[in-house]
Amino acid sequence: MRTTDTLAVVRNLGILAHVDAGKTTVTERILYATGTTHKRGEVHDGTTVTDFDPQERDRGITIFSAAVTCSWDGHRINLIDTPGHVDFADEVERSLRVLDGAVAVFDAVAGVEPQSESVWRQADRHGVPRIAFVNKMDRVGADLDAAVASVRERLHPAPLAVQLPVGAEDAFTGVVDLLGMRALTWSDDGEAHDPAPVPDGLREEALRRRRLLEEAVAELHPAALEEFCDTGALRAGTITAALRNLTARGDAVVVLCGSAYRNRGIEPLLDAVLAYLPSPLDVPPVRGTHDGAEQERTADPAAPLAALAFKVNATATGRLTYLRVYSGTIEQGDTVWDATAGRAERVGRILRVTADRHARLDRAIAGDIVAVVGLKGARAGATLCAPDVPLMLEPPGTAEPVVSVAVEALRGTDTGRLASALARLAEEDPSLVVRTDTETGQTVLSGMGELHLEVAVERVRRDHGLGVDVGRPRVSYRETVGRGVSGFVHRHVKQDGGAGQFAHVVLDVEPLDDPEQGFEFRSTVVGGRVPQEYVRAVEAGCRDALAEGPLGGHPVTGLRVTLTDGSTHVKDSSDTAAFRTAGRFGLRDALRTCAMVLLEPVAEVTVTVPRDAVGSVLGDLAARRGRVTGSAARAGAAVVTATVPLAELFGYATRLRSRTQGRGTFTTRPTGYAPAPAEVTVR
Repeated sequence: MRTTDTLAVVRNLGILAHVDAGKTTVTERILYATGTTHKRGEVHDGTTVTDFDPQERDRGITIFSAAVTCSWDGHRINLIDTPGHVDFADEVERSLRVLDGAVAVFDAVAGVEPQSESVWRQADRHGVPRIAFVNKMDRVGADLDAAVASVRERLHPAPLAVQLPVGAEDAFTGVVDLLGMRALTWSDDGEAHDPAPVPDGLREEALRRRRLLEEAVAELHPAALEEFCDTGALRAGTITAALRNLTARGDAVVVLCGSAYRNRGIEPLLDAVLAYLPSPLDVPPVRGTHDGAEQERTADPAAPLAALAFKVNATATGRLTYLRVYSGTIEQGDTVWDATAGRAERVGRILRVTADRHARLDRAIAGDIVAVVGLKGARAGATLCAPDVPLMLEPPGTAEPVVSVAVEALRGTDTGRLASALARLAEEDPSLVVRTDTETGQTVLSGMGELHLEVAVERVRRDHGLGVDVGRPRVSYRETVGRGVSGFVHRHVKQDGGAGQFAHVVLDVEPLDDPEQGFEFRSTVVGGRVPQEYVRAVEAGCRDALAEGPLGGHPVTGLRVTLTDGSTHVKDSSDTAAFRTAGRFGLRDALRTCAMVLLEPVAEVTVTVPRDAVGSVLGDLAARRGRVTGSAARAGAAVVTATVPLAELFGYATRLRSRTQGRGTFTTRPTGYAPAPAEVTVR
């Protein structure tokens, strides 16, 4: 078989969704339908293949992205089941960086939920083509049209439904394929019946929807429009080709539906993956840099090696490094170059992964997603390439932690073991940050949310057998400039024998429109009064000063500093010793004269509660300084959306359960920072 034929039958895709949309169940049914497993795994029973970690089974949610491989209709599908909880969005980010396509799963009752929107935007940033699967069509209140409308309103691509449900809620038995105009149904135990003609009661509606689909495709695709104008209709082949092209461009999203729990709609979903999502040959060549020059590598096994490590996992059998091979071939025993760390590594074994089970391979080629054993230092985000043809690929982005806790070993003799365990966690999960507080000497663990840190601490306890004491969670505050200062003069003069230090700077400090824009520096000095190399040193010093603000020692953001004037000394001026110091202390003193504002992290909270509990929930949100931004009725419940300071959400799950007799649920999504009231005490 030719190389191009091999790559054309590969699909690298992820499953994306809001928590509890049924993402893991979809993955389990895909494994069952493809014959990879012979028993349907259930989340509620703790028998799923991909949620194999004890914490995932205990909590009933996906925490760690899991890779599996299966085959369908002569194609190999490398599939990554990603977490749906917002605290583990960084796992989704790293997975999306290496995927060619994705299936977005939506709840047929809830439609697009907050985290659905977040992961959709993440996929937008990476340019990952998607198709949509509206799950749980057997639930009370399930509505395909409402779910499609929410995709159109909140995500903004053109949703193109290619199926019509057969039956509703408990009576949902299958779908009408609008392209083939046939009915696909399943038995009560989830076994597929042979395709049949469209039932008489649905034929008129199916023809109407087929016509709407043809018109929508013709409106979006020039070639389809030409055929539509010539013949007044579109052939199924034309629609399929147009949908594949529109999906690749991100101009439309194909929408299918089903019930993963009842095993209905999975086979057509797999057919859609092959029909509409790209192979490694269909995606643009990967781009990287070497010596400042940009280079491209195509998906060619004969090209020089270029692979990206996107996940590191320490197991009982060794350290697994998950790779996406973009070009070239990697074989057991090869020496590869870690361009990120600048050192050589040797590949021990290459494994095809199905969650926690592995099959040994002799080699991996362009387009493959595999795990390798033997890399001692490669981190998530590292580029592995041919030693003689180096290349640096762009690593996945890492979100900034927003919640911190102090951790210490219960026994003083375990302090060293705790440090090693935390270092291993941070190596596996770059969104976890471990540091030592210089003032208290405490070890501080920072992450993306309360649950994120709970999971990390529990891993230390379970995997390493350590007793750990955890302090109260703390959020990461920021400081910004409310009102600036102009013409602030700072002189740095130091004489202690020999060459001295002299630097004179004049600074303007002003707020940026958006506090989250960070820091801008510019110079308006004329006449060479401050040489350019000294200007760069002043900027470096100013950046040093941003680490601790005057209000409480929090990082400073959202300001612009302008160097307007200054002077030098012939002998005593230098860039590092004098002007960098002047920039650091000059900005530090200038900030003390500015009107500073404390910023606190805030989150969008979506609370779903019974209608009779709405008043109590609104009162509690108000007590937590929440600002209600919307409310809606959905399937007998009320959905309230509010913006709440993150510091006020600790322990909210327990409070919500008590106020709603256990019937209320909520999700959060970080939305940035907002000014904190003067009475807020940093904690």
